[in-house]
Amino acid sequence: MLGRFSARLAVSEPGAPLDNIPAEPDVEQAVKADPEPETPPLFGAKMLDAKVRLHRRLIEEINLSALEKLNPQEMRREIHGLVAEYVLAERLPLNANELDTFTEEIIDEMTGLGPLEPLLKEPSVSDILINGPDRVYVERGGMLEPTQVRFKDEPHLLRIINKIVAGVGRRVDESHPLCDARLSDGSRFNVAIRPIAVDGPLVSIRKFSKKPFNLDRLVQIEALRPQMASVLSAAVSARITCIISGGTGSGKTTMLNALSAFISQGERLITIEDAAELQLQQPHVGRMETRPPNIEGKGEIRQRELVKNALRMRPDRIILGECRGEEAFDMLQAMNTGHEGSMATIHANTPRDALSRLEQMIGMAGLPMTVSSIRGQITAAVQLIIQLQRLSDGKRRVTSVAEITGVEGDIIQMQEIFKFTVTGAGSDGSVEGEFRATGLRPRFLRDLASRGVTIPGEYFDPSQPL
Repeated sequence: MLGRFSARLAVSEPGAPLDNIPAEPDVEQAVKADPEPETPPLFGAKMLDAKVRLHRRLIEEINLSALEKLNPQEMRREIHGLVAEYVLAERLPLNANELDTFTEEIIDEMTGLGPLEPLLKEPSVSDILINGPDRVYVERGGMLEPTQVRFKDEPHLLRIINKIVAGVGRRVDESHPLCDARLSDGSRFNVAIRPIAVDGPLVSIRKFSKKPFNLDRLVQIEALRPQMASVLSAAVSARITCIISGGTGSGKTTMLNALSAFISQGERLITIEDAAELQLQQPHVGRMETRPPNIEGKGEIRQRELVKNALRMRPDRIILGECRGEEAFDMLQAMNTGHEGSMATIHANTPRDALSRLEQMIGMAGLPMTVSSIRGQITAAVQLIIQLQRLSDGKRRVTSVAEITGVEGDIIQMQEIFKFTVTGAGSDGSVEGEFRATGLRPRFLRDLASRGVTIPGEYFDPSQPL
């Protein structure tokens, strides 16, 4: 079927030449004959080297155009036969199950991202962190742990990196050693290579959840309480403008995705991000992404230009994936001019810090504005700040829900509606705490009532545990 696709490989490395293999070898019996080594073979140095060499050989020998015409089952069958011959030639000690696994890894090398594929397929892994070719870490349940996955050498890792960045029209090399990109499934990807990265490429992958968290799921994992979820969902439905604040990895994007489910299906949304990763659940969504400068240093499109352009696209709401610079001014202008209910995320440790960061970012726009006018803009635009935090045990919590109520003098007035208080630590190192209402009723309850939404008064009773 493939013509020269399954031509025997001429192996130049140590091992019996393939031409000396009998015409119809009993592959399964041969690979079972050798005893299993003490080190897990699929992670041993010899096996990793063999896999990379075989991958290179297959790319050189096979008919790629014929390969593309095969269905997955036929492709696996053809590659399995070639891998079996190679295993015999190299005298690799694999049993039948390990041979199948080895074949899958080779297919991953050819069609996917090589050693990263198993980690990308593992649902419990939320982050993949690579510190050079031989140190790969993952985050599970909010905690980091090392893995046995590694790359043959630095060029092997760089080939995988270049495959990722080329897929989104970007590049990374010595003249541009930093790059943001995304994988085909939307996962966020960042890389730094030499000379910026001293000990080899540094890669971080924030995995894109194939099954997005909804608000009910966040309640189940105790990120917040049902009463808080009811208030937040009602606020989003009533077009209350929200800022989601938190540190790195605290769950800001997850919360934004979950809250977006309560936006009316009839609204037009425009999203603006550095790397597209939002998973909004509405039918009418326009997605825009920034663009880095080209090789000549030209052609850069920043978030500020995209926000300005979004205003001409008749959006009902503008969703800013992350506000980090001078685009904050244009975002607030949009929120003040008929785009109520817009949302954004921002890096900050407390709601008050989030306001300070907004002030600083507006100042980056270089406009002649006084402090009082900047704070007036913020107060008029933003109504609700949702604060998230990743605690020391790796769990994410909504630690505060605060409402902006106005300005007195030059001070922005803010009242906390809900808060999470740490009470201690469990024997297993988990953080213990409780969610409480502060007793203050939010002013936007009037807006909810005008839309026929009533929030029970006991939700805000501080004597009642949430």
